[in-house]
Amino acid sequence: MITRREAVRLLGSASAGAWFAAAQIGLNYSIAPNASASVKDTKTPPLAPGAPTSPERMALIEAFKKRSEGLEKKFEARTHKSDWEMPYRLFRPEAAGKLPLVVYLHGSGGLGDDNLKQLAFGNIFGTRVWLLPENQKRFPCYVLAPQTDRGWIRYDFSQQPAQELPGFGDGARLALEIVDALRREFSVDERRIYVAGNSMGGAGVWNMIANRPHFFAAAVVCCGGVSPDDGTGSIDTPLWDFHGDSDEIVPVSSSRDRIAARRKAGGHPLYTEYAGVDHDGVVKLAFTEPALPKWVFSQRRG
Repeated sequence: MITRREAVRLLGSASAGAWFAAAQIGLNYSIAPNASASVKDTKTPPLAPGAPTSPERMALIEAFKKRSEGLEKKFEARTHKSDWEMPYRLFRPEAAGKLPLVVYLHGSGGLGDDNLKQLAFGNIFGTRVWLLPENQKRFPCYVLAPQTDRGWIRYDFSQQPAQELPGFGDGARLALEIVDALRREFSVDERRIYVAGNSMGGAGVWNMIANRPHFFAAAVVCCGGVSPDDGTGSIDTPLWDFHGDSDEIVPVSSSRDRIAARRKAGGHPLYTEYAGVDHDGVVKLAFTEPALPKWVFSQRRG
C-alpha cells in the first residue's frame, strides 16, 4: 500500500529541530569520536574504538557481514492473519526455558509482502546480530522480524501524498498481535521482550512504546523516522537512540528533539550521535557496537 519512495519522502519531511533549545533543557549526548557536540552521557556504554568512518570501524562492519552470512536461513517463514495478512520471520533458539524475545522493525527497504526483504539490505544488521553464535551462547533469544506493506505508524492514505496521523499505527498493532501470539505459543520471558527498528522501523519503535507502555524491557532506535510520536511515551522504558549528524533522509533533529523531550519529561534515554555519518551508515554502526547486546539483555521489565 505504501511504496518505498513514498516512505522515504515521508521520512524526509521532518521540520528542523532546535539544537540550542535541546541543549538548554539538559540533553546529554554519547558522542562518537570527532562529533561536534561536547557533552557526554556517562551512563552510555563505551562505543567501539575509532571514529565512525575509520578503518577500525569499517573492519568491524565487514567482519560482522562475514560472520553473519547465512544466518538469515535460520529464520522460519510464517504469516499472521488479522485485518490483513502480515508475513513474518521467526528465529527459534536451541536453548530451553523461558527466553527473551527481540522484535525488529525494518526500514523502508523492507516494505512489501514477500517475507524476504525485512531480512535483507540494511536490515541484515538488526536481524542477524542477535543470532551470532557468541550472542546466542550468552543471550539465547527468539527473534521476530515482521514485514509491513503500509508502514508501522498511522497514515491517512486517502490523501496524496499520504499523511502521518497520531495514534496507534496499523503495522505496529499487527506486529504486537504477533508478539502476543508468540507469547502464548512459546516459553517467552515476559520481563525480557525488546524492540528495535531502523529508519521507518525506528518510527515504529517510538509508536509501539507510546501505545503499549510498560510492555517492553528496552528499545533501540536507529535514525527513527518522522511521526507524531514525540518521544515521551513510556518514559520509564530504557531506550538507546542512534543517529548520524549527516543524515540526508531523516534530519538529526528528529532524534535530538525526541531525546530532549524524553529527558524533559523525566526519562533517561541513551543517545549516540555519529559525526559525518549519513542515513544508511547508522544501522551498520549501531548494531555492530559490541556493547549493544549486553546492554539490551541486561534490561528487565519491572
